[in-house]
Amino acid sequence: MHADAIDRIRDFNRFYTQRLGLLSDRYLGLDRPLGHSRLLWEIGDRAAVRDLREHLGLDSGYLSRLLRALEQQGLIRVVPHPDDARGRVAELTGAGRRERAALDERSRDGVAALVAGLDPEQRAELVEAQERVRRLLRLASITIGPVPARDPAAWRCLRRYATELAGRFPEGYDEATLTTPEELDGTLLLAREQDRPAGCGAWVRLSPGVAEIRHLWVAGEARGLGLGRLLLRGLEADAAAHGVTTVRLGTHRVLTEALALYRAAGYHEIDGYGSSPYNQMCFEKRVQAVAGSAAGAGDSSDTRRLSAR
Repeated sequence: MHADAIDRIRDFNRFYTQRLGLLSDRYLGLDRPLGHSRLLWEIGDRAAVRDLREHLGLDSGYLSRLLRALEQQGLIRVVPHPDDARGRVAELTGAGRRERAALDERSRDGVAALVAGLDPEQRAELVEAQERVRRLLRLASITIGPVPARDPAAWRCLRRYATELAGRFPEGYDEATLTTPEELDGTLLLAREQDRPAGCGAWVRLSPGVAEIRHLWVAGEARGLGLGRLLLRGLEADAAAHGVTTVRLGTHRVLTEALALYRAAGYHEIDGYGSSPYNQMCFEKRVQAVAGSAAGAGDSSDTRRLSAR
């Protein structure tokens, strides 16, 4: 990424945090900084401490200090989790609920005041731009990497994939047709968002120089970000880095979004080439290795090659 682009992003971040008053130790005029106020809002009526830590990406020690401060102010109680002897739950007190309501009202009023000088069209433009920024930042935060053929998280994705197709295909979908770990002579990629599985895909070698992309899937909660395209590119690059020059794939006619993705990615339709009853339309694309690509950087990782031999 060019240094100029990085500097522009940093400049926007500084402007945005200053304009919203995020640097003050009295966020929105209340007697606490942003961290405490945000945690109060995220707790809602009640929330598991573990969920708060994972959702906000906070260090356990820092989160404990924030909770302790809110507890000392009489805004929350931290009690044992009803279903987990090792867990804890944070819940708002009456004072905490009143404080959260005040926080919510002041936040809404602050945003309204911030955009008051814009006309309706400009406000709509701002909201649209923020949605785009959010989508791109979510996509940028997702990690994609190779995993072992029997990786439990990847197989949870594959089973969700099979369940979804069973509901969408008129003829249903038999989970037994999923590519088994023993059949994987290629790479299985797993996408994660905040350590939660968000999608998967695999390629398997069909013959020298030819591979097939299988089971490309994105979780419903991560759709609309462009993750499917990112996974597809990752699979193509990884296959090319391992000597593949032609990739093929097949899909069902009802998966119109998949058809659009493949055509936009440069695939052209070919005659059927395999025995899968679900591959009603088949496609092919030429690929080549890109020097220095992440997918082709070395081959020493035990998780990269999934050959069962």
